[in-house]
Amino acid sequence: MVATDLDGTLLREDGTVSARTREALAAVTAAGAAHIIVTGRAVPWTRHVLDDLGYEGLAVCGQGAQVYHAGEHRLLTSLTLDRQLAGLALAKIEGGIGPLALAVSRDGLDGEVVVGPGFRLQDGPLRATLVEDTAELWTAPLNKVYIQHPELDDDALAEAARATVGGLVDVVMAGEGIVEILPLGLTKATGLSLAARRLGVTAADTIAFGDMPNDIPMFGWARHGVAMANAHQELKAVADEITESNMHDGIAVVLERLLLG
Repeated sequence: MVATDLDGTLLREDGTVSARTREALAAVTAAGAAHIIVTGRAVPWTRHVLDDLGYEGLAVCGQGAQVYHAGEHRLLTSLTLDRQLAGLALAKIEGGIGPLALAVSRDGLDGEVVVGPGFRLQDGPLRATLVEDTAELWTAPLNKVYIQHPELDDDALAEAARATVGGLVDVVMAGEGIVEILPLGLTKATGLSLAARRLGVTAADTIAFGDMPNDIPMFGWARHGVAMANAHQELKAVADEITESNMHDGIAVVLERLLLG
């Protein structure tokens, strides 16, 4: 099984997948391997990529919270974040480092990302709903909460938050400007293991590609973890191999050597 993260890994900076990488993935699946996408994005922010790829298999979304059947457009599993517990965790974090800007990812096939006051949403094709009252963030079941701090960078914010609420929820840094609060114990590895069980595949049969610290548990689960050249140093430190960047067909480089050569 080949497990690939999306942003910074499978996708190039313009949100596309190169022809070379498409061909390498098509070749390994034709040879009998499963390709599974494992992303921090929730299903609504992932479906358009899967449709563009003609991808009909399973995808692990929402940092492992969701297992989605792309071919059937069906959500197979979904884990939500306890909103009361999340509120307690946020209060503890803000008690230590001051006010945060918040956004949330709502559960479900059509769950939207809702952005509160002051939250800096990155430019791109992904849509979100803006609200002026933070109370509106908590009115529906959630997969995760995004947090930002006016002064701390992503690594410092994640470290401070994790040190404060490590026993209540999990905190991950998933990309530039993306620090997330998740249900305790939820990782890409837990979602990937569920999907692998459905496919009859084990960790010993899996090669995983990623670029951010939220990919560390997936690397710990898979037999072989490959970090992109553009990956965060924390992921590179635990990778079995470092390949070319997402802009230079890093996935294809490895697959062509290991599985096709």
